[in-house]
Amino acid sequence: MLDLIIIGGGPSGINVAISAERAGLDYLILEKGVIANSLFHFPINMTFFSTSLKLEIQDTPFISHQDKPTRTEALEYYRRLVQNYDLRIRLYEEVCKMEAIDGGYRVESAKGSYEARNVVVSTGFYDTPRLMHIPGEDLPKVRHYYDDPHVYIGQRVLVVGAANSACDAALECYRKGAEVTMAIRGEAIYDRVKYWIKPDIENRIKEGSIKAYFNTTTDEIRPDEVVLGTPDGQITIPNDFVLAMTGYEPNYELFERLGLAIAEDESCKPIFNPETLETTLPGVYMAGVACAGRQTSKLFIENTRDHGDIIINGITARQQPA
Repeated sequence: MLDLIIIGGGPSGINVAISAERAGLDYLILEKGVIANSLFHFPINMTFFSTSLKLEIQDTPFISHQDKPTRTEALEYYRRLVQNYDLRIRLYEEVCKMEAIDGGYRVESAKGSYEARNVVVSTGFYDTPRLMHIPGEDLPKVRHYYDDPHVYIGQRVLVVGAANSACDAALECYRKGAEVTMAIRGEAIYDRVKYWIKPDIENRIKEGSIKAYFNTTTDEIRPDEVVLGTPDGQITIPNDFVLAMTGYEPNYELFERLGLAIAEDESCKPIFNPETLETTLPGVYMAGVACAGRQTSKLFIENTRDHGDIIINGITARQQPA
């Protein structure tokens, strides 16, 4: 029986694993994709809003060419952490369910079964897009992750949303030669858009380079067009691709399979002790940004860096003889 199973191999999972390694615990990380799988799905040319200093974990320096690191630099940083600490991690092994057993838990993945006294859930939220639940959302031309503007050269692109991801995608696609339209539920660009992006996107809309429909919903997606619900009624516009930048949320389906209790309010936060990060299941802990539930703008890598030590200190204290 292991001391600890960590579900999720992103920054928070790696952080907990390093704390476990330093404490001499027998642990294993189970990751459904690649190392830092959520960050891997970030746009190829993305630059973090935070500085590399704020993204460092476990006092391991994060060296970047600029003050704010790129996606590529972040992926390299977390890869080096796994390699340098020789962390025990199994990739491409998605967790299916968990059940309580005598002395701990049995965690079953797509490839095996493991037993541990403690479990940490550090699955983030970027792997689970917030769906619009409209007809046509499952068409191949609909993307919930923005990757590279080269794909959309000369194409009619609808960007749904008005936060950072939507504005970045709209500007990059426009500058590569796409015909960009934005469908925005509110009456303006989101207030918290990065300070160097917000005036850029607002000026492109003002001059007509990017067409924006405010107070508008996306009602239906068809192979060659989309239907928008505007204040003046429904309109249909020609379309080749839809970038649905509607945000992301924790994997609640997985939480249900694990048996985690969720708060019955707008936050939908997992229920846990804020001082120990232990959930209502004894020996099962939450770590990282998933602790914020649907309030995805509340927690980031930089303000959850203490989660690893908090959890491991609690586990080791419990295992010490009286």
